[in-house]
Amino acid sequence: MNNNIEKKKRQKELTEKLNAASRAYYQEAREILSNYEYDALYDELAALEKETGTVLAGSPTAHVGYEVLSELPKERHESPMLSLDKTKDRDALAAWIGEHRTLLSWKLDGLTIVLTYRNGGLFKAVTRGNGEVGEVITNNARVFKNVPLRIPFQGELVLRGEAVIGYHEFERINEEIPEADAKYKNPRNLCSGSVRQLNNEITAKRNVHFFAFALVRAEGMDFENSREKQFLWLKEQGFDVVEYKAVTGATLSENMDWFAEHIEKNEYPSDGLVALYDDIAYGEALGRTAKFPRNSMAFKWADEIRETTLKEIEWSPSRTGLINPVAIFEPVELEGTTVSRASVHNISIMRGLELGVGDTIEVYKANMIIPQIAENKTRSGVRDIPEVCPVCGGVTEIRKTNDVESLYCTNPECQAKKIKSFTLFVSRDALNIEGLSEASLEKFIGRGFIHEFADIFKLSAHKAEIVEMEGFGEKSYENLMTGIERARTTTLARVIYSLGIPNIGLSGAKLICRQFEDEVEQVLAADEEALAAIDGIGAVIAGSFAEYFRDAEKRERFERLLSRLTLVKEEVSGEQDLKGKVFVVTGSLTHFANRNELKDQIEKRGGKVTGSVTGKTDYLINNDTTSSSSKNKKAKELGIPIISEEDFLKL
Repeated sequence: MNNNIEKKKRQKELTEKLNAASRAYYQEAREILSNYEYDALYDELAALEKETGTVLAGSPTAHVGYEVLSELPKERHESPMLSLDKTKDRDALAAWIGEHRTLLSWKLDGLTIVLTYRNGGLFKAVTRGNGEVGEVITNNARVFKNVPLRIPFQGELVLRGEAVIGYHEFERINEEIPEADAKYKNPRNLCSGSVRQLNNEITAKRNVHFFAFALVRAEGMDFENSREKQFLWLKEQGFDVVEYKAVTGATLSENMDWFAEHIEKNEYPSDGLVALYDDIAYGEALGRTAKFPRNSMAFKWADEIRETTLKEIEWSPSRTGLINPVAIFEPVELEGTTVSRASVHNISIMRGLELGVGDTIEVYKANMIIPQIAENKTRSGVRDIPEVCPVCGGVTEIRKTNDVESLYCTNPECQAKKIKSFTLFVSRDALNIEGLSEASLEKFIGRGFIHEFADIFKLSAHKAEIVEMEGFGEKSYENLMTGIERARTTTLARVIYSLGIPNIGLSGAKLICRQFEDEVEQVLAADEEALAAIDGIGAVIAGSFAEYFRDAEKRERFERLLSRLTLVKEEVSGEQDLKGKVFVVTGSLTHFANRNELKDQIEKRGGKVTGSVTGKTDYLINNDTTSSSSKNKKAKELGIPIISEEDFLKL
């Protein structure tokens, strides 16, 4: 009797813990339990409910999802959208399939959407929500990258599919959105936030894709009792359908091997597979349970788990000031690759695992891709949380947000927070270092490889660690080194522009360097008066330049950078026939590849290019000399000649 009471008490604890984790994950885009922990606790709860015969109100085994919490309109689904029963046992899945022809497809990890078409047009789009009530996101669905707005079929069509954001797009967005480091931990969270935006302009920029996985109703159509024929018909209508293979119990294993081999190369996140009976009538005749349909089954990859020893906790700062803990452990083989690192995300997760150096831990790859810690077997406890930032030495502090504790650097001058300055340094008009993305820079800065610009040219000292980093390898490392070596030979003007001095663009840097014939000593010795006297510079640019190099530390860093470079003189046309002339360029070009190429030609001949037409402009270059554009109108008002590329080449 007492044992049963204890079991029910445990059921209550598990229900509260699982519901809190789901609420955090689906509504607040934060993670308090790993997928592995959630599945283990869910299975424990399901087993207890079977033993006791009791299912508590609110149990995650008895309901699907959570009530939506947004200002989007809500709508009840015609029929409940159920979850899928799941297994991690291949033999059990093969037995369930038996001799029935079955479609085996990716179980995409995004946001389920119901689309309705009427008279050939997209009429409505609704999220899954809690399975019974979803949110209307029609305007957002209209800007998904691959949702057809019109289809040939004119009857009413209702279908379901998954909205997803690919891994490459996820990385791109995280690079461009400063707060993404703390907010978006995986593509699923980003997709959920993107699909449920109140402003669909934001959704449009996120490159959301939609993959159909179920046809609910197509008015008047006969699919000869075949789910696959439904899929093929949806393709004819213009929809992308989830990738699938037709199997039976006998051919299941070889096809599952194919999916297992391809998951790492799959652009879209997947947390398993779905098996769906092809025979529509047979599947529907099986009915459903309170939570699961009986015509389909989900397969979750059986996680390959390895035991290892935690060597250290590496603290990796980011541009937001957040310092992420990363577990470094003795290397182990997982899913065919060597793994030695796993992100722990925040201090709360560390405390939950009681994670300390020297502990014996179990690791696995979530969705067979992302290394995670499954369990800590020795639990020595969290210690040695750094009091100073590993990048800048600034004071750190623990901040608590929504019950999650995270570590932050408080120094506003921290290099990790200045990722944009390093991004400018490697950009095309600056040092032009190919293969060094903003994401890679952030990783290198976070690990302490880069503190200042000169350190980029010493990255070869960290080869052993770089080739083991996620997203790198021998080939990527060699490409990076080639890009860095190529960038060592450059011009003084590019170097000065790369420093990010306020008000100093590439054109201004070139004017200053040309004035002093690219001699470093003369450029650094120039005072504000001498700089302001240069045609096209003026007092503001001169002041910014002089102020920057008055700072002894900045000057020292600049000199350390120059010691790593080989400077060449800016190529200058022999005849400075455009000296003192000011040009504005507008419209499309035919002789030159782009405006930068034309701009370079003008500057090499002593001229200057500005962005707007003023009384100081000598020529407006526009191939459409008779257009009524604002720049043409301004030039005509001021009596400034409007010339074509052909005219310019004759100058």
